[in-house]
Order: sequence, then C-alpha cells, then structure tokens
Amino acid sequence: MKNPHTDSITDPQAIEAYLRSGCKERAAWGIGTEHEKFAFHKDTLRPIPYESPSDSDASIANFLRGMCTQDSEPYREGEHVLGCLSPRGSITLEPGGQIEFSSSVVETLHRACAAMHEHLYLAKRVAEPLNMGLLGVGFLPLWSRDDVPWMPKRRYEIMRQRMVQKGKLGIDMMKRTCTVQVNLDFDSEEMMVQCLRIGLALQPIVVALFANSPFTEGRLNGFLSYRSHVWTDTDPERCGILPFVFDDGFGFRRYVDYILDVPMYFIRREGTYYDVRGRSFRDFMAGKLVGFESWRPTLEDVKDHMSTIFTEVRLKTFVEMRGADGGNLQRLCALSAFWVGLLYDDAVRETCYQWIKDWSPDTHQSLRTMIPKEGLHMRMGSQTIAEIARDTLALAERGLKNRKRYNQKGQDESIFLEPLFAQVKKGTTPAEDIIDLWKKNNKSMEAIYQHLAY
Repeated sequence: MKNPHTDSITDPQAIEAYLRSGCKERAAWGIGTEHEKFAFHKDTLRPIPYESPSDSDASIANFLRGMCTQDSEPYREGEHVLGCLSPRGSITLEPGGQIEFSSSVVETLHRACAAMHEHLYLAKRVAEPLNMGLLGVGFLPLWSRDDVPWMPKRRYEIMRQRMVQKGKLGIDMMKRTCTVQVNLDFDSEEMMVQCLRIGLALQPIVVALFANSPFTEGRLNGFLSYRSHVWTDTDPERCGILPFVFDDGFGFRRYVDYILDVPMYFIRREGTYYDVRGRSFRDFMAGKLVGFESWRPTLEDVKDHMSTIFTEVRLKTFVEMRGADGGNLQRLCALSAFWVGLLYDDAVRETCYQWIKDWSPDTHQSLRTMIPKEGLHMRMGSQTIAEIARDTLALAERGLKNRKRYNQKGQDESIFLEPLFAQVKKGTTPAEDIIDLWKKNNKSMEAIYQHLAY
C-alpha cells in the first residue's frame, strides 16, 4: 500500500512541535465547551435507534437531519448522516446514540453559556415533533447494554472489539455514559504543566460536585457517579491518573512519549478505517507496521490517535477537562466556570498549584477511587470534600471576578458558579437529590426522566 498523504511524520519532535504550537498569548485564549446527552422516546423512555421507517418517527438520523439547518454542513460516513458542522460548533454522535455538541471557541463564559442554551433550544425544537426527549445525566438510568443500539460509525466497531479485551466496563463507557467538558488554552510549557497537574489532582472534586449517575437499569448502583467508576475498568492503557505528569521534568516531550506508547486503534484514509488494534504508533512512524510498511503517519493520524486517549485530563494543543457527569444547563455552564476561574488567573492558578503539588500518589488514587461512591462526604485529612470544594470554589470565584468579563446586566462570570455554591452549602450531590426524588415518587424512573430532561 502507498501512503496517500504527504507531510509524513517520522520523528517524535514533529508531534512535540505540534503540541507546542498550542501556546497562545493571553489575548488569544478562548473557551470551548462540549457536552453529551441521551436521546429517549417520550412514550416508552427507550433509547432511540439510528434509523426508523418514517421521516416523522423518532430516530437519530431524523434528529440529525433536522439539526443540520441551512448554515450547517452534514457530516456523513457513506449514506449515514452522523453529525453537523456549522459556525456555531459541531454536533456528533457517540457510540450509543449520545448526542454531543462542541461549541466554537468563544472569549467569555457568557457567550459559552449562550451557545449551549441556543443549541439546546434548537435541539428540543427538532426533537419535539419526533416525540424524542433529551436527558442530562452521567449514566443511562434505565436500560441495559443490549437495549442501547450501536451507531453506524466504523471507528466504534473497531474500538468496541478492543474494549472487551481490556476491561469489564468499556462497552458501558461507550454506550451508557455522558459527560461535560471544557477546553482551555495555555501560554507556555510551564502553564501547560500546571494546568495538567491541577486538572488531574482536582478532577475528583469535580466528580463530587457533578455526581449525577446513581442508577443502573432502574436500580441504585451503589455509586453517586457511576460514570466516573466506569472509567476505572475501561482500558488501563489509555485511561487513569497519569502519575508521570507529576514527575520532575515533565513537559511536552514526555507527553509525546506517552502518546506513542498508547496502542493504536485504527488508521483512517479517505473515509476508510483500517483496523490496527493494539499496534504501535512508533512502528507506524518507522515504517514497521506490518501490512502498512510503505505508509507513514501524518498530523491527521496523530490527531486521530490522540482522540483515542481517554484520561480525565487530556492534552492536545489545548487542555481538555473531562471529569464531570452530564447535567442540566446551569451545570453545563458551571463546569466551564470552575476551570476558567482556577486556571485563567495567574495568581489563582499558582495558589492551586502550590496546594496540590505535593499530594502523594496514594492521595490521588484514594480520591479517584472513593469519591465516585462517597461524593462530598468523603474526608481528606481533617476536611470533608464538601469543605475542600467550598474553598476551591472560592478560588474559582476570585479568578472569575479578576477577569472582569460582564454581561449586559453588569454581572461578571462568577454568576455561573452559583449552582455549585448552593450544592456545597446543601452538602449533597445532584445524585443524592435525584435518589430522594426517586424514593418520593415510589421509585418511579419516569419521574427521574422528567426531572433530568432538558
């Protein structure tokens, strides 16, 4: 086979240079938001299939066709519409039909939240005549793996075959989880390192604040964030805490080494996916990939490979914070506010860094393991996680007030933290709130769906 691409990458330094190209001056920093949601049939609460017999029936394909408005370009694989691209952002599909919205990069949280609100308004308007609802939650509350249909995306066929070999819950991750994400910039290698270390250390706090997945197949599962637990048994080669990020001398080059050591899933060429599960990207660069010896990776191959790394903080030419359960609009906005407040103000970021820099590997592991079960009630030393979360939110609030980005009412961006302050004051997670609702409604999952629907 001949390599149909030019500009081949044969040296790790080229990947390092690509990551370094993400360094931006402060004036160019932006905010990119992403969130996923489940689609369900309003009458039956069942998941939605990709196709349906009629254009008026509930189906993912019909929904996507409705979302691809005049200024949007449909994204297809073969005959299947799998998403939309527009100036406002992109709509894509996760393996079990979860609908993801990735906003265009904007300058303020006010604009980021407005973009999410606009998307959800349009999504509800398109879903309504199809008798579809959209659910903001971390783990599908009611249905089994087999009840959830696979979407017709070739990369997911390859991924799922690898998942069943690496962990017990990888298929659950693909078909039954939804998360919220924010993507942020950095101006230097030093700032990137701080952001990754702070992000990895504090993700468990985010898990507690946003825990919203206590049900599996209509029953309590013993967790407050079952979504977070699922990631602990998905694929250890591409998930986890990344302890090397806290080592002396960590930087772009060390992260490149990590990327190259994560086994590959596929190579994509002109819409065709070639299955190379478990193979080495280093061999790909060296022309030693059996069956593809004449091929060399391009930057697009690097990007594809990086997209198959599933750590809760992920480095590209920006930093992705990926550790929160799906939730309502206020919580979608709050996640972005939390991280912008902590990372985009130099003094606040330095305070956070000094606080977490000496945490031991055992501390990181204990938080990662226990918080999905215990949430805000877990203790870290003499404090509860609720108390630590309160102090962290106060830092984030300071960072947002220092940014002085106001809306038309003269309010700064710290208004988006209000739901989190209220949650910490109450001392319970969203999961505990919906458990109480479930019990008050005779363990009715219909009441849960009504409460969690956008």
